[in-house]
Amino acid sequence: MRFPSPQTDRGRQNLRIALLLTPAISLIILLFMGGLLMGFIRSLNYFPLIGLNEPNLEAYRLVFTDREFFASFLLTFHIAFTSTVIASILAVGAALLLRPTFRGKKIISFFFQMNLTFPHLVGAIGILFLFSQSGFLARILTNADVISRPSEFPALIYDRYAIGIILQYIWKEIPFIGVIVLAVLQSVGEDYEAVAQSLGANRWQRFRYVTLPLIMPGVLSASVIVFAFTFGAYEIPFLLGRSYPAALPVLAVRSYTDVDLAAKPQAMAMAMVIAVLATMMILAYMNLTRRYVRSS
Repeated sequence: MRFPSPQTDRGRQNLRIALLLTPAISLIILLFMGGLLMGFIRSLNYFPLIGLNEPNLEAYRLVFTDREFFASFLLTFHIAFTSTVIASILAVGAALLLRPTFRGKKIISFFFQMNLTFPHLVGAIGILFLFSQSGFLARILTNADVISRPSEFPALIYDRYAIGIILQYIWKEIPFIGVIVLAVLQSVGEDYEAVAQSLGANRWQRFRYVTLPLIMPGVLSASVIVFAFTFGAYEIPFLLGRSYPAALPVLAVRSYTDVDLAAKPQAMAMAMVIAVLATMMILAYMNLTRRYVRSS
């Protein structure tokens, strides 16, 4: 009686995995890659429906000679990078506080994770209600005679530094990163820290040289997702941001919805550039983080 060789079993297992992944991969290729390909074709000024039949790079020339595009890129990078860094730091602190067992931990953990179920639009409305110059905090400070009128409240919405947008992303992404970090902390346990403590390491040294390297892969993986999302998100910059300079996704949608159909190739070129820039920054980010993990 002949038994299948390990190579045969491995081949069958690989085939089974490939077949199971085929529906999901096909859907991704059809929707994502198909849309990306069509967008690239449109960005080459090939749009027969509106009389553009000769492909060229004119739309890309217009994008790279537009000063508003570069101002929007700097603003978008500032929003994504700042919100990701602050949310990651606060999420690590929250996970460390929620790690030990204490009375009321379940209730506090529930409230910590609760806004994961809320849409971003709900958070945007909350930010508007709280932090606008006619909002709740401005009126409270006015009634308390801290400021003489609501208009003296600091401009945190529609401001040049996108503080309102960043506040919204921080509020939304802290529990997302925190849940991942907390799961990592619970999986690794406290044995390594106990050994470090027995060797004389203080609390900061245990965190810096033991805990942080253990949770850093989870933090970096979650932060990459947050950065990619905040860099390409449209609705929050549209609701809470200035009209100039606008975030790159807002600028691209504004160009695409222009009544001038000839502006659509430029909008598609802008979308292609955003996709390439986001991919390059994510790859650079992952490369830097991989080096950090290896050196820790």
